[in-house]
Amino acid sequence: MNICGIELKSNQLILAVIKENEFIDLKIKKIVLEDDEKQDDIRKFCNEFLVFLEKNNIEKVYIKKRAKKGNFAGGAVTFKMEGLIQLNPLCEVELISAQSISSFEKKNIIEYPEKLMKYQEQAFLTVYSQI
Repeated sequence: MNICGIELKSNQLILAVIKENEFIDLKIKKIVLEDDEKQDDIRKFCNEFLVFLEKNNIEKVYIKKRAKKGNFAGGAVTFKMEGLIQLNPLCEVELISAQSISSFEKKNIIEYPEKLMKYQEQAFLTVYSQI
């Protein structure tokens, strides 16, 4: 079962995929939404994401939840991207709170895979905390 963890940052979808408790180093590590006000760019983003899901046989997606208000609130673009991800017809999507990821990290010794990029760590933790 291929499971994908996602962290949404600015206009980027940061990806980490795990199969049978093993990190898979894929060529695509992030997908960017160029301009959230242009319909063509939104379609391109959606299509790239759907192709990623299909090509990598992703069966479940976990997204690191962002705060809706306060100092660490997510931007409007990330909420738009989250909605687009949740609408995908190919697999189930679940939101995971930052608190539960942090709690998992405190209770476990995390060994990051060698090929995992530094910017992918939160996406990796998001999916790893759920398996």
